[in-house]
Amino acid sequence: MLEVVSLEDARALVRKRFGELAREPETVALGACAGRVIVHDLVASEGVPAFDRSTVDGFAVVADDTFGCSDALPALLELAGEVQMGAEPDCPCAPGKCVRIPTGGKVPQGADAVVMLEYCEEYGDGTIGIARPAAPGSNIVFENDDVKPGQVLIPEGTVLQAHHVGTLASLGMAACDVRKRVGVGVISTGDEIVPVEETPIASQMRDVNAPVLAAAVEACGAEAVRYPIVPDDYDALFAVVKQALGECDMVLVSGGSSAGQKDNTARVLSMLGDMLFHGVAVKPGKPTMCADVSGQAAFGLPGHPVAAYFMFLELVRPMLAASQRIGSSSAVLAEGLPSNHGRAELVAVRLEEREGRAHAVPVRGKSGLISQLSTADGYIEIARNQEGLAAGAEVRVRLF
Repeated sequence: MLEVVSLEDARALVRKRFGELAREPETVALGACAGRVIVHDLVASEGVPAFDRSTVDGFAVVADDTFGCSDALPALLELAGEVQMGAEPDCPCAPGKCVRIPTGGKVPQGADAVVMLEYCEEYGDGTIGIARPAAPGSNIVFENDDVKPGQVLIPEGTVLQAHHVGTLASLGMAACDVRKRVGVGVISTGDEIVPVEETPIASQMRDVNAPVLAAAVEACGAEAVRYPIVPDDYDALFAVVKQALGECDMVLVSGGSSAGQKDNTARVLSMLGDMLFHGVAVKPGKPTMCADVSGQAAFGLPGHPVAAYFMFLELVRPMLAASQRIGSSSAVLAEGLPSNHGRAELVAVRLEEREGRAHAVPVRGKSGLISQLSTADGYIEIARNQEGLAAGAEVRVRLF
């Protein structure tokens, strides 16, 4: 039997020993910024837009000239010229005159409003009829309206998304300083495990854990480094884990974590470093282990894909929190959940909107079946000292 620690103690041990894996900065091109963590406050060095521009196709006018106009009594203005995109207007807009302007065009001097094309009529003699009055500032984005010089646009520690990339581009930033990605080695073990592209024979199984864990690592903003499947051989596993520790910041080994005769992961990690724990009082995920190898975290995760995934979310993902904020959502438990295992239990749920409230509906399925998670949005925890949760209980859903 494994000498287990509580899930709370396992979290605390990992947090105390390793904390968050925040890496030193590096400069990357604008196109590679998405999903990366910015290391400094982004302060605008210039304003956006750099000039007053129109938000519609129409005519730039002096607003006073349009007051009181209507379909029955349009304001008649003389067409003074036309604004060209990307060019400085070559004709001012004096009272009694108007200037044709496209969306995004620079508002000519003297104009303080733009009337949409739909509310204007050309009479063919250089006269434009305006059928809708315009207030000063109508359909204009003024200089520095979007961004003011010196304004903090993106705080340090933000995970850059597509709209952040647009902000960087608007300021002419072709590169950005971000944190280097944490490298995580992912290793699957077992004589029965074959690559995904192979057809299993006899009692073989396709490797599910490595693709799941690698995808989970990448979703945290880290870099997954996949290694070949390792058979149930101590020397082979020792060599691959040692190689991974030399090439990565952290290592995840799935399989070989129980107390059986061929379960070599604990022996390898104990030989390489200091075993912090082997066995966690949680369902699923009891055989989970973690070792400190010269300051690097090395996890032994269960062979069951669901258990391995849950233990990644509980113990590994918080270490990558510098790269990805962990989302959660409050919900009402849709149905009762019995639990009397003497250990914490993690239960997959899907979120449904019922009567204006989010409800957490347990996803039922046999232990170890990864496909059951395809309909889930996250999971909840039933503490080890609870004998389940009643329907209607408020729960915190940790989102995948």
